[in-house]
Amino acid sequence: MAEKHGIPPLIHQTWKNTDVPHGWREWSASWRRHHPDWGYRLWTDADNRAFLEEHYAWFLPVYDGYPEPIERADAIRYFLLDHFGGLYVDLDFECLRPVTGLLTGKELVLGLEPEEHTRLPWSRRNGMRRVVGNAFMASRPGHPFWSHVHRRLVGAHTSPDPLAATGPFFLTRAVDSAPEGCSPTLLAADTVYPEPSPAAVELFGPRPVDLDRAHAVHHWSGSWEREDPGLPERPTGRQVRFWTSQDLQPGAHGVIDLDAQRRRWAAGSAAPTVSCLMVTKDRVPSAERAVRCFLAQTYTRAELVVVDDGTDGALEDHVRALGDERIRLHRLPPEGRTLGELRNIAVDLATGSYVCQWDDDDLYDPERLEVQLAAVLALDATACFLARERLWWPARRTLGISGVRVWEGSMLCAKDALPRYPELRRGEDSPVAEAVARGGRTVSLDAPELYTYVFHGANTFDEPHFRSLFDAATHLWTAGRAYADQVRAMAARLPLDPADVPEAEDTAGKTAEATAEQAPDPSARVPHTRRPAPVDVRADADEHPPLLVLTPVKDATAFLPRYLENLRALGHPRDALSVGLLEGDSRDGTWQALQDALPALEAEFRRVTLVRRHFGLQLAGPRWERGVQRQRRAALAMARNHLLSRALADERWVLWLDVDVTDHPADLVQRLLGAREEIVAAHCVTEPGGPSFDLNTFVLRPDAGALDWDRWLRDGILQPPRGFGRRYLDELRGHERVRVDGVGGTALLVHADLHRDGLVFPAVPYRRLIETEGLAALAQDMGVACWALPGVEVVHPAHPGGGPLSQAGEATPPAEARVGGSR
Repeated sequence: MAEKHGIPPLIHQTWKNTDVPHGWREWSASWRRHHPDWGYRLWTDADNRAFLEEHYAWFLPVYDGYPEPIERADAIRYFLLDHFGGLYVDLDFECLRPVTGLLTGKELVLGLEPEEHTRLPWSRRNGMRRVVGNAFMASRPGHPFWSHVHRRLVGAHTSPDPLAATGPFFLTRAVDSAPEGCSPTLLAADTVYPEPSPAAVELFGPRPVDLDRAHAVHHWSGSWEREDPGLPERPTGRQVRFWTSQDLQPGAHGVIDLDAQRRRWAAGSAAPTVSCLMVTKDRVPSAERAVRCFLAQTYTRAELVVVDDGTDGALEDHVRALGDERIRLHRLPPEGRTLGELRNIAVDLATGSYVCQWDDDDLYDPERLEVQLAAVLALDATACFLARERLWWPARRTLGISGVRVWEGSMLCAKDALPRYPELRRGEDSPVAEAVARGGRTVSLDAPELYTYVFHGANTFDEPHFRSLFDAATHLWTAGRAYADQVRAMAARLPLDPADVPEAEDTAGKTAEATAEQAPDPSARVPHTRRPAPVDVRADADEHPPLLVLTPVKDATAFLPRYLENLRALGHPRDALSVGLLEGDSRDGTWQALQDALPALEAEFRRVTLVRRHFGLQLAGPRWERGVQRQRRAALAMARNHLLSRALADERWVLWLDVDVTDHPADLVQRLLGAREEIVAAHCVTEPGGPSFDLNTFVLRPDAGALDWDRWLRDGILQPPRGFGRRYLDELRGHERVRVDGVGGTALLVHADLHRDGLVFPAVPYRRLIETEGLAALAQDMGVACWALPGVEVVHPAHPGGGPLSQAGEATPPAEARVGGSR
């Protein structure tokens, strides 16, 4: 093609045929009216393909393969301008005055869309700091920019999003990556795109439009935000599981539909400003990535406050180059301030009514702010935390979903409810999160995809801490195809380093056996001297093994309906779930209630065993008194052992579950199995996030061996007061998984082979312990460690009454009367 200079006077428009919709004919005519001496060509679909076949036949496989017509309509304009030059405009563009003056002396002219378009949700998800429109483009023929565009079309043609494959997002990225000397002249939005699209008006409200400077106006009647098929739409029907607490007292729980709040915002409801607070020091690459996560947020009434006390000024230069007034960086001299001090400085600089922790080395989904703030407003809460987070260890190619806990870094909180951070170098956010939870109404969301906690080797906490998080993960992907698929799915929404995203061919040939070989060996964590071939708990965690739920009961009619409801809600296949119940010494009709429920249970579950055995348990005093503990717990141990002998068949796991546990997560079984240990206890609390109720699960303090335990020996069993030589799970919430010296039976998972090999509940003192505590001591002597998951909570309210035969259900004594051997 001969080299030509200047933009020729030629107008191009396209439509599927010559029958242009009536509403667009006048707008199309306006271009010819204001440019009477220019040539004009309307290109139909048939014309477009014939043109490509003659001049760019190499592109036909890509062109014909586009799944959406809009993609072919987008692509063809880049070839028409390359070959003929001239001006391309969409049919819904109206010319207000001649554009000759805009194009004179130029070789390539494009226009910026309104600033509001960069704040649209789909723009945020794609990291668009500006949007270059492809509805108005002018060029000389043969401009080298179009060869660059053609190459990028081939590379982007598999994108499922037309905006990114051929549309404005594609063109914007092509402009950003253009070789030297190929950059276009960019017209300001008020010149040719003065009006925002209807989608932007709906979200952000109307604004005055000044047409005095405008040469044309795009009417957006074919707007890609609303009508083009296959576009990234605003999520609909987004539901997230939640629970609330007020001053640590449990409140509402269920599933919230977050779209209701989104509709209120779209209708003009107040949208408060959220200040994202980031403290950073000499971690420029990860901090820049955190900034990109902020820029991609779908909730746009936000600011990013960056406090940087490092020696490297590169981040400041980066922020300045972005030119986004919502990002405010505050440099401090490197004077060794603690992390707590720096966080307080960031809070003081925040202008929003809500603040959100924004760590510089983690990743945030584009919807994080929108979802968490919507939950706060919808549920009238002071703060929102995520109950689980995504865990990522790129160097080890390991990805997981954490256990349940209050994740401090996920906090979004009303600024006026936020206490000062303690001046600590690490762990400073834990007491703040605890104070927020204790002092107001908080909501926890089970949406781990919103926050990705990344281990990179230079975190505040060390490798053992991060390893413990993976040990308690509820889901785990290690290397192999499954890991690669998960990371590539993350990369579609998050700004990952390309080196961390596995190529498809890297994992295509991996077999399941190869993946298993790369997984951590759980048998290496604890020495199993009990038998030469340890139980393969990893295999059990990776499938749905046959599992037996065992529950001894007494006087339980008040608890059975909720117990059966929760049992049916367990997320374990019914054909792999058996149930065993033992009733004894009841006076309230429990046995008849169990018989009435039996037919339905037998129809639902794999096997059901119903046993009746009286032990003559009639206590002379309150259930918590030390004088009745041996009698009570001996009877309970015998009940557990009898039930076990009658109900256990071919199941691989046994879950001991008390009848008066009122709430437990539906995926309780998966979380306990996910620990990949042979004995695992959940954390029994009086309310979500509250104090431990089951004091039989404990860790001995380092100085326990030097204490005088004999003075707490009664009837042959140890009954120390709360805290004497022992720590409980509410003190260990910062740990995902802890090795314990005693276990309770409220929610206790035991590998069935241990019971078959002789692990029972001692009904007489064993090493001065009895029942579940005695089982833990016996297990240790068999070479098996006991573990607990502080973040996996089951709720047992402290209620009065005779209660069931299990240890739960007793009246709660005063704190000073509580003993370690009872709850």
